[in-house]
Amino acid sequence: MDRADVGALVQSAVDGDAAAWKALVEGLSPLVWSVVRAHRLSDADAHEVYQTVWFRFAQHLGRIREPEKAGSWLASTARHECLKVLKSLRRLTVTSDPQLLDRVSEDRTPEQSVLDSEEAAAESERIRWMWQEFEELGERCRQLLRVLMASPPPSYQEVSAALGIAVGSIGPLRQRCLRRLRARLDARGAQ
Repeated sequence: MDRADVGALVQSAVDGDAAAWKALVEGLSPLVWSVVRAHRLSDADAHEVYQTVWFRFAQHLGRIREPEKAGSWLASTARHECLKVLKSLRRLTVTSDPQLLDRVSEDRTPEQSVLDSEEAAAESERIRWMWQEFEELGERCRQLLRVLMASPPPSYQEVSAALGIAVGSIGPLRQRCLRRLRARLDARGAQ
């Protein structure tokens, strides 16, 4: 969806046009999902965030200052909601691992459990570094990479319309953004 269409649909939705609201949800849902999936939430948490984002959008629909930038508003809100969920999950770790739940299990030695937890902690740290460095990229790179991570992936025409980037520039821009991210991670020593 291009920004002018989004702006017109937002205005129509503010005026109570249900078809405009439906078109907004259908057109911008892939963007919201791409942001939510980028935060690697559980399915239940991801669906909760998705619903919350659209609920907040409906609440603020008439107060959005730049209706043509509703996609950016949704992406930003999705990111904030994901971060809230991740922050709350730090306090609680849910597991379905029977070895952790069954302390009598002799499949793993205590030493192996320590090694496994250290490896998991190191992997979590690498992932955290990656997302920290991702957040340090420019807004344009973050938006492009998030949209391209959508499932199913959008066509370059859809990306062009959503972000206002020429179709021929998307691939080279994506490569530059990924190179910048790789360089930032290399500088940090993340592997």
